[in-house]
Amino acid sequence: MNTARPRKPFSMIREFHLADWFTLGNAICGTAALFSTISYVQTGNVEHIYFAGALVLAAFIFDVVDGRVARWRQTNSAMGRELDSLADVISFGVTPAMIGYACGMQGLYDRIILGYFVACGVSRLARYNVTAEELSGGTAKVKYFEGTPIPTSFLVVCILTLAAFLGDIGEHLWLGEVRIATHVIHPFALIFGLSGSLMISRFHIPKL
Repeated sequence: MNTARPRKPFSMIREFHLADWFTLGNAICGTAALFSTISYVQTGNVEHIYFAGALVLAAFIFDVVDGRVARWRQTNSAMGRELDSLADVISFGVTPAMIGYACGMQGLYDRIILGYFVACGVSRLARYNVTAEELSGGTAKVKYFEGTPIPTSFLVVCILTLAAFLGDIGEHLWLGEVRIATHVIHPFALIFGLSGSLMISRFHIPKL
């Protein structure tokens, strides 16, 4: 006879800590930034790029606050860490790549670079989750990062937002374009390649 107690509706929500709600705010802002980016592609109204940049900023703020709240409340958990990684993939991986694409990085080689950037972000987060306990030295706080954290891609979003403000996107994207074997690459897309490569590097970045 099965004596297991049935789970109550919304029981998972009851298990969320305060920090997890800030993490969800991160994910929601990242998703909203994706919607704004798509709206720009549909309408050509550059204000949607501004909105997307502002929403990534909001996601970054939520990401910073959730860590502070988790340490303040001493509620670090494996679930919270996984939730944070999934939110970061949306806000600082997929969304910046989509903004780059919307701003004109639409050649074949551009797409390869943007895909590489997202893959590096996902790999960086997976490595962190696996090695977090080792890097913390048995304490609750990680002493340093291996490779740049994925939220640093917010800097790339800032640069793209500035380019949009100056009208230097689309056909006017900084550094122009180069045609290689009938396919186009925008040299400016290499900033995504650099950002991704730094994420998967072995550089030790002190955690403040």
